[in-house]
Amino acid sequence: MTEKPLLRALKGETLPVPPVWMMRQAGRYLPEYRSTRAQAGSFLDLCYNPELAAEVTLQPLRRYSFDAAILFADILLVPQALGADLTFVQGEGPRLSTITRAADLAKLGPVEDIDEVLSPIYETVKLLRRELPADVPLIGFAGAPWTVATYMIAGKGTPDQAPARRMMYGDPATFEALLDRITEATIHYLLQQIDAGAEVVKLFDSWAGALPGPVFAKYAIAPAKRIVDSIRAKHPDVPIIGFPRMAGGNYLPYVQATGVQCVALDTSVDPAWAARELQPHTCVQGNLDPLLLVQGGDALTKAAKAVVKGFSGGPHIFNLGHGITPDADPDNVHRMLEAVRG
Repeated sequence: MTEKPLLRALKGETLPVPPVWMMRQAGRYLPEYRSTRAQAGSFLDLCYNPELAAEVTLQPLRRYSFDAAILFADILLVPQALGADLTFVQGEGPRLSTITRAADLAKLGPVEDIDEVLSPIYETVKLLRRELPADVPLIGFAGAPWTVATYMIAGKGTPDQAPARRMMYGDPATFEALLDRITEATIHYLLQQIDAGAEVVKLFDSWAGALPGPVFAKYAIAPAKRIVDSIRAKHPDVPIIGFPRMAGGNYLPYVQATGVQCVALDTSVDPAWAARELQPHTCVQGNLDPLLLVQGGDALTKAAKAVVKGFSGGPHIFNLGHGITPDADPDNVHRMLEAVRG
């Protein structure tokens, strides 16, 4: 395991060429993904079909030889496993039954029952561990409690997470009880992924930046620390990547309090600041602008080289500042890799 470049970086090693993978590297920008998605019938059918989910996880590796694979799934499978109704509307995104009061929360099932729904995900992990190249680790993942809660409260994605923030202020007891349920389910889910073969896990807090500063520690950092501590108690050698997207000045407190082995950075983070303030404490991951994989050309090459140079003084995993977009040109991924690897 220690010979895998990604795991070496996560252990704090500064490598001459950083390992590379991309968030959403299995996705709609690839024609082979679109074909497999059509074969599955729907996005959720694809998530819950171990053979097809493993196939789309492997597709970008065949094209690009990335240094890691990430499990193909979705952060909203956990609320579905707890009992929320979940659908994906073409062109609009997820729709869930909402949690707006204590009575709604009472309808959710117990954490110990989520494996009845999520067992196909664990089977996908097992399949991937058998199929992946020996030098490519598998990353499992889950959504962070705050981000998952925003969808469960609003029933969909929202621009500013106002429904969740209103519940946070107006009904803190129900809000905190929901966060607690999601946190316990997330711990269980990630531990099951690790038991099935995931070698690294990542916690996506995509809407962390929507949390006001005074409550960031309570609702972003504290649940993440609880998850990290619970995983580390059972699997002390499994690295954990945290992604408190758009956290701004809260990136450093997040790293210091949670103890993650790596922090993923969004595109707003200045590499010079991160190299100075974050890399002494942890590996950093990121943070190329995904738009450059649409634009391509010299701008892409120059920016990719700048990211590598900016983080060259410490442990670094090259990635994007957010997921690759459906309109990205697959040929630009090759250009990015050439810039990173020379």
